[in-house]
Amino acid sequence: MDLSKVTVLIVGHGSRDAASNAEFEQLVALYAEKHPEVHVAFGYIELAVPALQQALAELAPIFRQIVVVPLMLFAAGHVKNDIPLALAQVRQQFPQTLFLAAPALGVHPSMAALAFARLEEAVALSAEEAKQTAVIVVGRGSSDPDANGDFCKLTRLFSEGRGFALTLPAFIGITGPAFLEAAELAARTRPKRIVIVPYMLFSGRLISKLAEQAAAFKEQYPWIVTVVASYLGAHKLLLNLIEERITQTLQGSAPLPCDSCQYRVPLPGLTQNVGGLKALLWSIRHTFTHNQAAPHIHSHKPIRKHVLVCGNVDCVDRGSLPLLDSLRRLIKEKGKEKEIQVTRTSCMGRCGEGPTVAVYPDGIWYRGVTEKDAETLTNDHLLSDKLVTHLVDNIMS
Repeated sequence: MDLSKVTVLIVGHGSRDAASNAEFEQLVALYAEKHPEVHVAFGYIELAVPALQQALAELAPIFRQIVVVPLMLFAAGHVKNDIPLALAQVRQQFPQTLFLAAPALGVHPSMAALAFARLEEAVALSAEEAKQTAVIVVGRGSSDPDANGDFCKLTRLFSEGRGFALTLPAFIGITGPAFLEAAELAARTRPKRIVIVPYMLFSGRLISKLAEQAAAFKEQYPWIVTVVASYLGAHKLLLNLIEERITQTLQGSAPLPCDSCQYRVPLPGLTQNVGGLKALLWSIRHTFTHNQAAPHIHSHKPIRKHVLVCGNVDCVDRGSLPLLDSLRRLIKEKGKEKEIQVTRTSCMGRCGEGPTVAVYPDGIWYRGVTEKDAETLTNDHLLSDKLVTHLVDNIMS
């Protein structure tokens, strides 16, 4: 993609630690060096200058398209609130300029690979040694549960296929489990070594705090070899992901779960699954062999029918929830709950005509369905494939 007409504003968190800010600005310089055709600038959310709004205000009168790139590991308060608010203000001030916001770095195989690269730099492990190693991935911690959840998902992505005896997510602040709690838990599994991977972009007070706590842990458990890897820092994987997020933004596409899909991305230990046709074959195989796998609680054949019941306010007022409960009860009584699934939906666009019920793959939409119709609908249509004609609203081809 031609980036020559694009201005990139990379946004850092900002720190009271001058060394941390210097590392961020060095990364920005590396990106600018890699893309000499692009005008690259930087700004900070807090604690350092230039502030984001100041940087935007300086660029807007000069450039007609600005892509704001949050150099944030996950989407928390700064990405969800501070950046959108700043953009809303400058859009009013400079309507002639197009402002675009890229997503956070997020849960991405490149970030998992970068964390693992830092681990490998700290300690070389054979496959056998990995089996005797516990790894603690330590994040900053957030007041946003969504961001904390993404961190835990990233930790799992990091460990997938690596063969470690144990991999634990932990935090150095704000939320739990705290690092020392996770380290105590790891020690109880009696590993030969523990590797601590700081999942933070740059140096700073939190890295120093983690180093102090790791040193105290070493003193308490001298028989466990404890190694602290480097924080993430500047790396080609990070630069490439910044470029990817910018490209996604300019193309109008959003980051998808496909970022970490084993059928699209060569994850460690699962590289044989990559490929569109193979992904399709895996999906079909799963559908038809799910009930033949090793016994498990949700073993079942593919569902035969999916019943959608509107749960929006108008249909609820007309009795859709008792209808929903009755359908589920009747289907369970018939022993068909693994073949026929009943789902509550949001508005189905038939307000005033509900409760609305749709049955797929048949493509039959019913209207004005009440709880007293549940038994007829179950016996005639869901179990015997006979339409309840007086309730039919539409037949979708």
